[in-house]
Formats: sequence, C-alpha cells, structure tokens
Amino acid sequence: MDLSVKSPENIKHMVDSISEKLRMLNIGAIKAEAFDEEMYEDLKYLYDMVMRKDSFSPSEMQAIAEELGTLRKQA
Repeated sequence: MDLSVKSPENIKHMVDSISEKLRMLNIGAIKAEAFDEEMYEDLKYLYDMVMRKDSFSPSEMQAIAEELGTLRKQA
C-alpha cells in the first residue's frame, strides 16, 4: 500500500490501523469517511507516529484521540 497517495482507501487504512493499535473501545465512532483529504498529511504524520510506538500511556492515547477529533471534517 502506497500511503504517499492521497485516497479514501489510504485514509481508511490509516484510521483503522490507528484504532486497532490503540485498541480503542469505540472504533465505530472514528470512521474514515469523517476525514477529508485536505488533512491527509496530518493524518499520515499521526499514523506514522502511532505505528512507530509499541505502547502508549493513557495520556498519550487521550492526546491521539483528541488529535483525531481535530482532524475530522467539520460539519
């Protein structure tokens, strides 16, 4: 998978991977469709950071969840 290409499929992969890695309980609340390609680079940066780490403190998990919230499309 070439994550350098902005696509809905890559956004879905990154969001799903972040959710799985963090073992987020409410994965359904974070849907790939809620992210715009305009925020792709920020999402990719967050994805890369999450994938590099083996574990997260509760405060890191909270910060990542908050960052995902800020990257979502504003309705």
